[in-house]
Amino acid sequence: MYDGIPPWDIGRPQKEIINAVKRGEISGKVLDVGCGTGDHVMYLAGLGQEAWGIDFSPNAIKKAKQKAERRRVSANFRVLDALQLQSLGNKFDSIIDSGLFHVFSDEERLEFSESLSSVLRSGGSYHMLCFSDKEPKDWGGPRRVTQKEIRDTFKHWRLNYVSEARFESNFHEDGGMAWFSYLTKV
Repeated sequence: MYDGIPPWDIGRPQKEIINAVKRGEISGKVLDVGCGTGDHVMYLAGLGQEAWGIDFSPNAIKKAKQKAERRRVSANFRVLDALQLQSLGNKFDSIIDSGLFHVFSDEERLEFSESLSSVLRSGGSYHMLCFSDKEPKDWGGPRRVTQKEIRDTFKHWRLNYVSEARFESNFHEDGGMAWFSYLTKV
């Protein structure tokens, strides 16, 4: 997908992430899991936060590093499987996820939750933007997620809220129907 411009690469951060930062929910040392070409990471680094991004795609990380260099933004990017976050050898205050959770199978979701927990400090925040089950089924696109699936996957976390949101893309004029979740590691 990163040979061209994937539908989710909008060239700027998602509004939901920006709003969470403005509310003070995302702070400290931040990790973006599935960062793609790095727009969230560069946004956070531009605010003075230590920002890291990981993605499974070497091409996405290459593009992220090139963007950061052009924008003169200091950020950390690594090619890494989100199910193996402990290999970073690092701890974070906040983790953001814009469009990754919904790609995992049911089994992988539990593994992903454990992977997140391995690098998130106790009391740290996890913010997730994923496609909602309210998105029409005839549209195609990624797997839809129910609020129950979010609750079941993160049953050992504190769920602060799950709110209706829009996932901005190059495919949807108004964005796809999504959930924006704010969880805290207990």
